[in-house]
Amino acid sequence: MSYIEPVRSRGRTVGLVIVVAFHLVLGWALATGLARKVVDVIKQPLQTKIIVETKPPPELPEAPPPPPPKLAAPPPPFVPPPEINVALAPPPPETTISTVTTVRPTTPPPPIASPPPVIAPPPKPAPVAPRQIVRTPAVIDAARSCAKPEYPSLSLRARETGNVLLGFLIGLDGVVVESKVERSSGHRRLDSAALEALSLCRFKPATVDGKPEKSWARIEYVWKID
Repeated sequence: MSYIEPVRSRGRTVGLVIVVAFHLVLGWALATGLARKVVDVIKQPLQTKIIVETKPPPELPEAPPPPPPKLAAPPPPFVPPPEINVALAPPPPETTISTVTTVRPTTPPPPIASPPPVIAPPPKPAPVAPRQIVRTPAVIDAARSCAKPEYPSLSLRARETGNVLLGFLIGLDGVVVESKVERSSGHRRLDSAALEALSLCRFKPATVDGKPEKSWARIEYVWKID
């Protein structure tokens, strides 16, 4: 079905209606004289005006201000000079010579002896640096210097063991001069046996500049049963 034909017929109908309405309005205007009034209005002369833009006159430069009036300095005030009174000094008195003394030349003073020259003391000798002392400690070699101590029989039976630390003084010949127990083993028999064995030792003494000297040392005995 096609809808093209009804649309075209409807447009033609509207155009016919508009044309008929225009002719009706035109006929009414001619009948009432409205068209004549419109023509009269159009026939009236048109008035035109030309507007000319006027520019303002250029600004004149401002005149410089007049110079300030010169003021003349007032004359200095008149100061009258001070009056000076000059008094004449009296004439000096006349000097008279009453006596004349003659001065004889005296003997010249003896010449002043010049002080003897100061002799600087000889420089002090440079201080001698203190000699460095060479020390060597004692040599404690128990394996070579001491015999192996015997285990006390009573301590062996009682199964007594322990470590005893001894302090001793080595003489100039390396023999033990003095000894003491610094830490006990806990058994008197073991401590006494260590002191007795130490007294039989012979060590290499300490030296000072190659000379032997007395010195203290320590040694520890270990008592144990294998």
